[in-house]
Amino acid sequence: MAPLIIPFFLPHLGCQEQCLFCNQKAKASGPPSPCSLRTFIESSLSKLPKEEGREKQVAFYGGSFTALPKGEQIRYLKEIQPFLASGQIDSIRISTRPDALDGEILSLLKVYKVKTIEIGVQSMINEVLALVRRGHHAEDTIEATQRLKKWDFEVGFQLMIGLLGDSLHRFLQTLDQVIELQPNFVRIHPTLVLKGAPLADLWKAGKYHPLSLNETIQWLKKGLLKLERSSIPVARIGLQPTEELEMDILAGPYHPSLHQLIDSAISFEMAEYLLNNHPEEIQPLFLCPSKEISNLRGQRNENLFRLKTQFKLKEIFIDKREDLPRGYLGLQTKWGKTFIHKNFLLEP
Repeated sequence: MAPLIIPFFLPHLGCQEQCLFCNQKAKASGPPSPCSLRTFIESSLSKLPKEEGREKQVAFYGGSFTALPKGEQIRYLKEIQPFLASGQIDSIRISTRPDALDGEILSLLKVYKVKTIEIGVQSMINEVLALVRRGHHAEDTIEATQRLKKWDFEVGFQLMIGLLGDSLHRFLQTLDQVIELQPNFVRIHPTLVLKGAPLADLWKAGKYHPLSLNETIQWLKKGLLKLERSSIPVARIGLQPTEELEMDILAGPYHPSLHQLIDSAISFEMAEYLLNNHPEEIQPLFLCPSKEISNLRGQRNENLFRLKTQFKLKEIFIDKREDLPRGYLGLQTKWGKTFIHKNFLLEP
């Protein structure tokens, strides 16, 4: 079960580079002070759902934590220690760069009971990393991951798609290398053009074209199923929706429910496959796990409408079948026969 996260944002703190996709406008207001962290945790704990046995974790997001001066890292980490000692918080999570994780830093993190380290990998293609001014190489990610595993940290990768110089082939190459490294989980989000980011100038000049929403769904559909075959959990798809983010977006495939769109696209393809193989069904009955019915229907029942139109159907019926695992869809014909389809993209 995923931990309950108390996110504490350090916008761009520790970042020595300005990546092409970042606007860094939050730097102007200055970072939150370490002394504000304790009050923030106390307030957040009172709002967390009461779930027995579920881990509670304070997470430092938005910057490169281990690229901060050592004394500053300690000041932030010290504020959490009383909560760890009392059992109110179970562990700490940080996000950082792959080239800011030497042995001295990892020793410090162990002392202060950091459990999870998320690395801003973005891509495993060096040309892409250079074009977006990341300031590190794929080899840094490989070395950092190996080092983190030796120190027994939980490792997460943050990936991006649609970066300058990226392509579907390169994204799938990145995933192949990610799978070899076996992180504990990944996050993936598409590149957005934000106000004030260097990428905005390239976009305005016609030198950068963001992915369309449909392209994003197709890329991520292939990527998610590749990761699923390798048993690597995907913690999140797309950026956390906020009012500030939505105000800053100039272009790009933003959607607040991106993961659901991908799951719905996969369910549509499965239903389409079954109907193509049984065209005589004019009022088909699909058998579906209850947790996936919304994906089969699609947002605002779009999948059902498309299927009715495409196959000239009068009606579509759906029956809950809890004996079907995720990734399976059944079709019961008018003759009483049942055909079960496993998503072909899940096959090796």
